Amino acid sequence: MQLTVTDVPDRERFEARDDTGALAGLVTYQLTGNIIAYTHTEVDPAFEGKGVGSTLARAVMDDARAKGRTVVPICPFLSKWLEKHPEYEPILARSTRKLK
Repeated sequence: MQLTVTDVPDRERFEARDDTGALAGLVTYQLTGNIIAYTHTEVDPAFEGKGVGSTLARAVMDDARAKGRTVVPICPFLSKWLEKHPEYEPILARSTRKLK
């Protein structure tokens, strides 16, 4: 299954769609200046267990890194995913590190 992840700024979310255009999942966010808070990840039940959540997580984190943003991972799914992906640590806002 091929997924395309796109930012939909007017809805404050990233959407993952399959090759038929069906909405497979989404990540909502709040953007304030250079800080982006990812608030919720949702995968359509028909697409569960197919890597949609991980695809979305990597896409939103790569987007934030490319745009030089600091990420606040509020979403429990994304927070757990980030534990397994330390390559994104430099762009995460943590209580032990000051924001730039």
